[in-house]
Amino acid sequence: MKEQIKTSPVEKWITNPVNNFISKSTTGGIVLFASTVLAILIANSPWSNAYHHLWEHKIGFLFDSKPYLSNSLHEWINDGLMAIFFFVVGLELKREIIGGELSSIKKAILPIFGAFGGMIFPALIYILFNNSGEANAGWGIPMATDIGFALGVLFLLGSKIPTSLKVFLTALAIADDLGAVLVIAFFYTSDISIVNLAIGCSFLLFLFIANKIGVRSTTFYAIIGVGGVWLFFLMSGVHATIAAVLLAFTIPANAKVNESLFINKMKLFLERFKQAIPNQNRTLTSEQQEILEEIREKTKHTMTPLQRLEHRLHPIVTFIILPIFAFANAGVTFSNDFLNQASSPVAIGIIFGLIFGKFIGIFGVSTLLMKLKLADLPSGMTYQHLIGVALLASIGFTMSLFVTNLAFENEIFILEAKIGIFIASFIGGIVGFLILNKTNTINND
Repeated sequence: MKEQIKTSPVEKWITNPVNNFISKSTTGGIVLFASTVLAILIANSPWSNAYHHLWEHKIGFLFDSKPYLSNSLHEWINDGLMAIFFFVVGLELKREIIGGELSSIKKAILPIFGAFGGMIFPALIYILFNNSGEANAGWGIPMATDIGFALGVLFLLGSKIPTSLKVFLTALAIADDLGAVLVIAFFYTSDISIVNLAIGCSFLLFLFIANKIGVRSTTFYAIIGVGGVWLFFLMSGVHATIAAVLLAFTIPANAKVNESLFINKMKLFLERFKQAIPNQNRTLTSEQQEILEEIREKTKHTMTPLQRLEHRLHPIVTFIILPIFAFANAGVTFSNDFLNQASSPVAIGIIFGLIFGKFIGIFGVSTLLMKLKLADLPSGMTYQHLIGVALLASIGFTMSLFVTNLAFENEIFILEAKIGIFIASFIGGIVGFLILNKTNTINND
């Protein structure tokens, strides 16, 4: 008779259901969508003024009656909390470059050039509608793809969609994120303090050296990374999110214990645990505790610091940071002038850029590469799948909202940009989902 693990009422009715909800691939998109809807509802309610005023509160430090690092709550969310998001993006980039879909030219060429096309064409289309003045600065807004939302929509189709399609979209979005980071670094950075930037780079170099000589403590990298790299990059004028991505590349990606050694060690530990004499009550003996501690230590050393951090931070980013960012940035107060705002050059440039630019760039460039025999469509994917993915990539949301705050100071342009982002993301998500769902039906008939 099999022994069953006893489940307490708290685990049965609270802990396990919550863990099951969090572990689902679509959950992150649901929470992000809910935060967005809540922000829009409050921004168009009697609490609208209180909502907008909340993000204007200043937070900083006073020393000798002088304020230091004094920024609004909105700025701390975008420069502080979002730095953690970009840090995780950096970890994913490094992992994919080392051993994932970007690790070889053959694997990487289609998603990288597809992402490149999906950034160039949206920017060009936006510029067609906004070729001068302050509005021209928004050309980077339609270049980005929201990987969380796009994958959330894709995963709603479940096992009907081939794994190769999910992998392709992930690699495409990660390459897109790298492009967005470079655009922010080179085109949306304010006046630079060379002294602070040099200090930040010195700390960064120090961490690269620490990696090479074998320092593996994530706490060490966190302290030096935040107190050195991130802080001085923030004060230098270079956007702090760039520091977060660079910091991620200093995190060690090699395991201290290899897989074969781990398997052999686990066999020995389990045999020792089996032979250990129990004390016939609920508590463990000292010998049993010692064995379990050794198992825990060896398990920790078998995981790379990079993957440990990515695993720990991913739920924090998905269920705390991104929802807070969405709640702080998505609160658009609609007016009676909504139709004029939605048809403004800024909004139209973003809508056309995200929907048509992404489609032309991703599908067009990918098709051209395949016609020239420079790349192959991943196994299990069809051209219909590629069309659906190209449309899902028009969900710009998080990254597009982030670039909006960097591109514009004019509140009218910011409002028009947000309206354009919402419309394009909604249309792209719905149409992409319907095409992929129909494609699946056709393939299975």
